[in-house]
Amino acid sequence: MRVVLGVSGASGAALAAACARHLSALGAEIDLVISKAGERTLVEEIGPEAADALRAQATRVHGIMNVGAAIASGSAPVAGMIVAPCSMRSLAAIAHGLDDNLLTRAASVQLKERRRLVLLARESPLTLAHLRNMTAVTEMGGIVAPPVPAFYLRPESLAAAVEQIAARAVDLLGLGRPQAQAWE
Repeated sequence: MRVVLGVSGASGAALAAACARHLSALGAEIDLVISKAGERTLVEEIGPEAADALRAQATRVHGIMNVGAAIASGSAPVAGMIVAPCSMRSLAAIAHGLDDNLLTRAASVQLKERRRLVLLARESPLTLAHLRNMTAVTEMGGIVAPPVPAFYLRPESLAAAVEQIAARAVDLLGLGRPQAQAWE
């Protein structure tokens, strides 16, 4: 099973690393695409080795401007895609079909092929433009999943909350047994 993991420039870089860990635990091959702003956010929020550590978890790494990569085509055997975190810029580009880089093109491919697309949209507060873009993506079949902690699970740390959010995002792809802790 092959999954695209897109990393855009919104705050929440730890979500990308956690999603990669959960995808790996399922045995998924990871096609990784990181935007330039995503690279910067990984460094700022995790540290200078974060992008390289994330690349090491991937099966394939694609440059953001490589729109000729296999994942830019619906013929690539991909089970779905997660964008973690998903900036409002990436959300807007996906909502309006602006396939101007590999991340947004790969997301559009998931929508046109009716595959799962999970966007961990990261912004607060939201403008009307953000909400309309979320609605547009949802109407096209995407799943907008803002990374909101499951407070009812009483996470003991920010890291625990991040792991739960990432596990839930991976679960939304429907690829295997659930990874996220369930409400009891």
